[in-house]
Amino acid sequence: MYKQILILIIATLFLLPSCKETISVEKDFDFAEKQTKKMLLDLDTIKNMPRSINPDGKLETVGIYDWTSGFFPGNLWYLYEYSHDDFWKKSAEKYTEKLVPVQHYTEQHDLGFMMYCSFGNAYRLTGDKKYKVILANSAKSLSTRFVPAAGVIKSWDFSRSWSGTPWHCPVIIDNMMNLELLFFVSKITNDDKYRKIAVSHADNTLKNHLRDDYSAYHVVNYDTLSGKMTDRGTRQGLADNSAWARGQSWAIYGFTMIYRETKDPKYLDAAKKAADFYLNHPRLPKDLIPYWDFNAGEPGYKSPWGYNSDEFPEIKRDVSAAAVTASALLELSTYVNEKDNRYYKSAEKILDSLQDKYRATPGKDNFILEHSVGDYPRNSEIDVPLVYADYYYLEALIRYNRLKKGEPVV
Repeated sequence: MYKQILILIIATLFLLPSCKETISVEKDFDFAEKQTKKMLLDLDTIKNMPRSINPDGKLETVGIYDWTSGFFPGNLWYLYEYSHDDFWKKSAEKYTEKLVPVQHYTEQHDLGFMMYCSFGNAYRLTGDKKYKVILANSAKSLSTRFVPAAGVIKSWDFSRSWSGTPWHCPVIIDNMMNLELLFFVSKITNDDKYRKIAVSHADNTLKNHLRDDYSAYHVVNYDTLSGKMTDRGTRQGLADNSAWARGQSWAIYGFTMIYRETKDPKYLDAAKKAADFYLNHPRLPKDLIPYWDFNAGEPGYKSPWGYNSDEFPEIKRDVSAAAVTASALLELSTYVNEKDNRYYKSAEKILDSLQDKYRATPGKDNFILEHSVGDYPRNSEIDVPLVYADYYYLEALIRYNRLKKGEPVV
């Protein structure tokens, strides 16, 4: 009799649905701290910032004027925010201070990435007024790139489409991320001009960068005199009409942030529809970590840079796009009233996948995540760790932890 009861209990346990342990933010940050301490040792005699690893497996670093220079200081600030350990605060201050000259840099649009991820987090976590001055100068520098006729911030001074068409006022979807700096500085300085520039840029991005299915073009070019949109295409995606994965993540994050700052429902609608395109795409893998381009490997998409989409020997994932999306979805989930809260659950699944399958290998490199793609058409940074993937992963973990504790996500 007792043997039969025991067999019944065991059988019942096997029939119960498996319950995977929820994401352990503590374990993730413990791993991030160990990896980043090793990175700091590597950087001890190097003046530059870490960005990736090169084809030889060695650390690739960049100077302070590279668009990725602000992410590593941002990583250090997030480690300090979570741990409250002065070691991370001092490290963050050291690497943030390296970027002081960038506050007056006007030659590209990435001041938001460079200065808000570093000095923005520094000011948020310390309240030190010296950071406020630097952020204000950075917004001033970024605003010099605003083209009034087109109502946008010019990304690059000049570029060309893959077919050779000259672009004199190219705007990339990534530029949405830099608007947060402008909104922030308008608030801390009570100067509305930066907010007006940000809203103008967001409005024109909403008008011209999104297709009917809410996938995002990478590049939109404007005529500098008439302000009219003249061309749309890509520089980092598979094809002009394909959906470059990280560009889609910039759109989800950017429009979510713009809604936070304006409360205009048109931006929330855009953020939701851009997110739905990502989450509902038939070629999105089950773990929600996208291929570097949603259409890579799909017949019918001819690349302007020499390949057909079905000719790639292996289609790589882009962990950086997933990390950005996870962070964006966590914030987006707080602005919608859903019974099943699919945005939160999707972000949780992405974080679970990143933790489970895409962590860096200790001893191989000192980043936190692997398997990102930087620029496939130029055969640059393919299937490697990228510092901005780490940044948005840590940001997503911070946001996830806040929501678990019932705190505001931002």
